[in-house]
Amino acid sequence: MRAEDGGGPIRVVLADDEAMLRRGLRVLLEGDGSIRVVAEAGNGDELLAAVRAYRVDVALIDVQMPGKDGLTALRDLATLANPPASAVLTTFDLDDYVADALRFGAQGFLLKDAEPAALVRAVHDLAAGGAVLDPRITARLLPSFRSLSGNTHETQLVQGLSGRERQVLQLLADGRSNADIGVRLGLTEATVKSYVSTVLSKLGAQNRVQAALIAQRVAGGFR
Repeated sequence: MRAEDGGGPIRVVLADDEAMLRRGLRVLLEGDGSIRVVAEAGNGDELLAAVRAYRVDVALIDVQMPGKDGLTALRDLATLANPPASAVLTTFDLDDYVADALRFGAQGFLLKDAEPAALVRAVHDLAAGGAVLDPRITARLLPSFRSLSGNTHETQLVQGLSGRERQVLQLLADGRSNADIGVRLGLTEATVKSYVSTVLSKLGAQNRVQAALIAQRVAGGFR
């Protein structure tokens, strides 16, 4: 159990080859009181070792690391029985990595210079099953995602959802967790999970981030 459901602090692994950045993130996150950084990693191999050694809820992963890089580590994490929620820590130079990061299961993209409160909130959202997209990089993600999806019928797909499914998609696109969506719509978390699965299937999305990007591409088409 995690802090989100009363089971103790959210357990985080920080993977970045810059030790000073890791230390800064550790101080920032642990200052929240409900987040514990259980390990730091300077490359993908160290990240995987940490995930195997500790119970980890959230992994924050830099893409460019020596040895096994972040993308390769994401791919390997996805093969584990119970992988942590993972978000890519990035600068604006992320275009070449978007498609692979999404395909390998990234559930968020965070800028390294994000406001402290936004980073803390992102960890809580990831631990609760949400998707995290820094609004400043959404515009950079969308052009890359066009070539990733190869789908020119997103508007029709979204409009083909039921009213309730569109409500779920709208909240999912806002980065809401299943629990939060359930509260807002008066649904059980299990019911929301079922709706999310259906929405992903109907949109042809592999994960919540892809669905959120489709929704943002369509813009007002489902509101």
